[in-house]
Order: sequence, then structure tokens, then C-alpha cells
Amino acid sequence: MITESSGRWFRAAFDGARLAMAVVDPAGRVLAANSAFGRLMDAPAEELTGLPVSELAPLGLDEPTRAACAAVLRGDRGEVTRTRRLKHPDGRLLWAEVTLAPAGAPGAPALLSIADVSEHRALRDRLRHLQLHDPVTRLPNRALFFQRLSAALTDSATGRVGLCYLDVDGFKAVNDTLGHAAGDALLAAVGQRLVHCAAGQRDGGQLVARLGGDEFALLVEGSTGTQQLTDLADAVLADLAGRPFDLSGLRHTVTASVGIVERPVAGTSATELMQDADTTLYWAKADGKARWTLFDAERNARRMTHQALSRALLPAVERGEFTLEFQPIVSLADGTLRGVEALTRWRHPHLGTLAPGDFISLAEETGAIVPLGRWALAESCRQARRWQLEHTGVPPYVSVNVAVRQVWDSDLVADVAAVLRETGLPPGLLQLELTESAGVAPAGRPLRALHALSDMGVRIAIDDFGTGYSNLAYLSRLPVRTLKLDGTLVRGFQSPAHPGNADEAIVATLVELAHKLGLTVTAECVEDPAQAERLRLIGCDTGQGWHYSKPVAAERISALLAAG
Repeated sequence: MITESSGRWFRAAFDGARLAMAVVDPAGRVLAANSAFGRLMDAPAEELTGLPVSELAPLGLDEPTRAACAAVLRGDRGEVTRTRRLKHPDGRLLWAEVTLAPAGAPGAPALLSIADVSEHRALRDRLRHLQLHDPVTRLPNRALFFQRLSAALTDSATGRVGLCYLDVDGFKAVNDTLGHAAGDALLAAVGQRLVHCAAGQRDGGQLVARLGGDEFALLVEGSTGTQQLTDLADAVLADLAGRPFDLSGLRHTVTASVGIVERPVAGTSATELMQDADTTLYWAKADGKARWTLFDAERNARRMTHQALSRALLPAVERGEFTLEFQPIVSLADGTLRGVEALTRWRHPHLGTLAPGDFISLAEETGAIVPLGRWALAESCRQARRWQLEHTGVPPYVSVNVAVRQVWDSDLVADVAAVLRETGLPPGLLQLELTESAGVAPAGRPLRALHALSDMGVRIAIDDFGTGYSNLAYLSRLPVRTLKLDGTLVRGFQSPAHPGNADEAIVATLVELAHKLGLTVTAECVEDPAQAERLRLIGCDTGQGWHYSKPVAAERISALLAAG
């Protein structure tokens, strides 16, 4: 039971409270207000008694809030709370949390309170700012960038969106040589230059964000077309490269690579846009850096095919999707079949038959070349052994290409020895072709492997000779038996009636040098009788090309051998 004494205590606590409070009757009129409430309303508390709460202008109650308060006073709902921007009598603005809560049973008065939440709101805003901004550059971070990108994709004034995705060239070297403090200073300075460039564009509306590391994004919301994006990229590249940065007292020139994507927002997702921007940035780097590159759907389709083939390579080896074709290597002196080159074909279930040029480089990149190379070696040796057993006369040797990665990533010598042992093929009927970049080295593992293979009796050939390192001094140190001249040298040959071009002179010199070193020479890409005759006159030993035969199945080679 509340006594008169306790009532006085309650009244004193009510009047002296720092929280602005007022008691409101069921009709919405003020029954009592404390001093804090009066100060906020800029009136003595006692003068507020009897006034309708809805007419207290400083509260700024809108119609939905008034309706909610009426429902509280009727007992139809619990308390209602709204956050309002109020003006204090001293002129400052504050954020206030206005609450009307029932003080008892329906029909009883309600308590109206106004709490100043400005400091809490400011702290929340500061925390949110920290969450959405990069501490080094003070620019919007990845989270805020994606918020704005999502908004741009759903509400674009022009129905289009553009993105310049930028990476600072050589940034790692700055960190490594000058330290992370200098690297951070460079990032902050680059960020300010980007903001300046974006602000200088006549169309405006660009967001500059740091996405992480040395990567920045310039988002153009409501893009007007590709030209706007390329103009922005040009301005950025010119500003960065045109004025050196001062880092630890040193002047440092910076370039950047930029990937540009611009398209309609319809049918575009944030994930797709960023993937395409990342791909285009990679192209800009691969094309030489210090430039911008525009997204190209056809180039991207080729990249997607490239990736799909890369993923499918190893499973394709395991599923047995590869097969071999063989191209004859013919004596230029008498036209007899001396050997064959084994060429791998991929019977792709969706893309049809793929030639080596479509997948060998991918196999080297992914490492699938090692198991694929083992398969090609074993299959070639098995087929060469069958020809040896099935046909009389001198059996043809089989020439198998060996990739750089096979020399370094596998025990090539052990692989060859195992295959020869398993198939029974004499080592002299196996020739391994290595490009100059794989085989021509003064020392190290490749050279040791070549000597070991030669000691086994395996033929060693240098493929595409004349296009690689061409370090002729190495030839005397390598256990090579054959040079295969690159087809670009042979294609320049003229007919016997018009001798004397540069390619012919080069080939004649190489043939003479090879013979003095005890090597034989095979000319690749022999396409017509005139070329074959000129090569014969020069002294080239064997030829290979469509003049003799395109690559064919093993059965066609068997037919040639059977026909003598």
C-alpha cells in the first residue's frame, strides 16, 4: 500500500529524474510532467498539465505514431516506441527514443518517456562506419561496395552499371623492399588519387572502394555506356603514372592494370559482374600491365572452354578418351618409311576430336601431362612392337613427344625402362622428341635424364629446332641423334628453279652442321614435291608432312608396311 510518505518519495524521484517523463490519462492529456520533460518541451512542467500529447509540437509525432499511442491508451496494445530527431530548446539536434507504456490495467494512465540516445546512436554509426570502411585508405570496404553494387543492380537510373576493377602493378615489391608501412602509405595515396579521378568525371556517381590487398574498385552506378568507363580508366592510369608517389623520401612511379565491365543491369548478378571483372583484370595483367582491358564475351567463352578442358583432362585420361594417330617419317633419298611420330588425339564426348594444340599446354599447366605422357609412351611402344612382330623388313621406329614437365616432374628414365621391359620393344625403335626448351640445357636433371636414356639405346631428337634457344654449343654435349627442323623454315622453300632464299640457306647450314656432328636431320611440314626435292638436294635425311601423309590410324601404317 502506498502511504503519503512513500507518495512524496515517488513524486520527488519523478520530478528529479534525468529521464524526461510525463503521465498521460486515457484521453491522451498530460496529468503530470517532470522537470526534464518540461525542459525538453521548453515550458514549465506544471504548464503542460492538461495539454494533449498530440499537440506537443517538439515531439513531432506523425499520424501513424499518434494512432499507435491511442491504441496503447485504449488498452488495445502494449507499449509503443519510436525514434525521433528532436530539436532541443538550446538549438542542438538530438536523437530521442519516445516510449508510451501502460502504467496499469486498461483505463489507467500511461507513462510517456523520452530518452536521449544521441551518444548511443553516434557510437553505433561510428562502429558501422568502421565495419564498412577500410582502415588504411578510409575508403568503403568490400562489404559496403557489395551493398552499393546490389543496390545499383536493382535501382539504376539508366538501367546500366559499370565497374573498373584495378590492381596496383608491382605492389608486392614495394612491401618487400620498403616495408609494410610504406605499402600502406602508397595504398592510401592511390585511394585518394582514385577519389580525385572519380570526382572529376562529369557524370559523377562513382563509388571508390578498396576490396583488399592492392585491389580497388570504381563502381559507376547508372552508367551511360562503355565510353564513360574507358574515360575513367584513362584518367586513373594517367594520374597514377603521371605523378610519382613520395614513399619514405623516395619518388616511386606506380602503374595499374584495370579490368572494365559495363552492361545492362537486367539479368546481371553481383557475383557474375565481379567474376567477369576479375577475369578482365587478369587479361589486363597478362596483356602487359599498365593498361585497361574491356570485357570480351568471346574471349571469356574461350577462357571458360579452357577451364572446362583443364578440369576434364585428368578424368579423361582415366576414362580412356585419348587415342593415337601416327604420321610417317620418310627417307628423302629413297622414299622408304623409316619411322612414325605418335600424335595424341582427345576423343572429347562433346567437342569431338581435339588435336594436341588444343590441350597439351593445358595438360602441362595442370600436371595431367605426366599421366597422359605415360599412357602415350606405353601405347606407342606397344604399337611399335606389334609392327615389329607382324611385318618383315626393317621395322619403323616410333617417335614420342616428351613435355618439359615430364622431364622435371616424373622419373622419365624409370618410366621408359618399365615400358620397354613390359612391351619388349628394342630401345633403338623408340625415339623421344624434346623441344629445345626442355632438352637443351647445359647441366641439371634434364641432361642427366637424356644421357641415361641414350645409354639405354633410346634415340633422342630435338624437336622444332631453330625456334628455341638454338645454343649450338650444347649440341656437342647432348646425346642427340636427330634434329627435327621446325616447319617455319621449310615453308619458305622455293622450287628448284628458284633456289637461294634465306630459309633455304639456313636449312642447308644446319644440315651441314648436324652431319659434321654425326646427327641426322628430319624436316617437318613437307607439303609438296618441290620442297621434298630441295630438301633432298640439300642433304636432309628424312621428311615428314602432308606431302607424304597426314596423321593416320595405326591400321593405315600397318597397310603401308604390308605393301612394302
